[in-house]
Amino acid sequence: MSWTSLTGGGRKNSRAGSPATVLPEAEDVEAATQRHAIVSTTRFGDLEIDQERVITMTAPFWGFPGSTRFFLQSHSGNSPLMWLQSIDDPALAFVVVPPAVIDREFKPPITGPVRKELGIDRDGDLDVLVILTVPAGRPREMTANLLAPVVINVRKRLAKQVLLDPVQYDPCWPVFG
Repeated sequence: MSWTSLTGGGRKNSRAGSPATVLPEAEDVEAATQRHAIVSTTRFGDLEIDQERVITMTAPFWGFPGSTRFFLQSHSGNSPLMWLQSIDDPALAFVVVPPAVIDREFKPPITGPVRKELGIDRDGDLDVLVILTVPAGRPREMTANLLAPVVINVRKRLAKQVLLDPVQYDPCWPVFG
């Protein structure tokens, strides 16, 4: 939420002779301030994050037990790549992408227990991201972890890294073949 969105809940300044101005109610400003937090990251510096963007992991990523709160940050305006940035560890960020961008056939099975853990009642709440590994200076050697995608309940902002069948899914699937 940006400050400009608060103007819809504001009040008009009705002083005679002055142009009408929409001012946010003091409660709106206070609520917006409470919804935002400054998050320090090593990659992006300090960012102001709306609490509505925070994704909570129901279990931490394997190997990163101290990080359970993340947010998505765009890589750049035209790129489908995003960063899943940890709030708990300023240096931890994963490059992620919707799987359809790299493989339209990848549709991982999301089991009933995972749906229950994430509170997914309808498919419209479900989204999947895959983590990419991009070797420094060699982006053409990028791989995607199809074995352990990140499943997100976008409505409740709950997520979990799910381990699939290693016989069917590759943890180092070459993005460029």
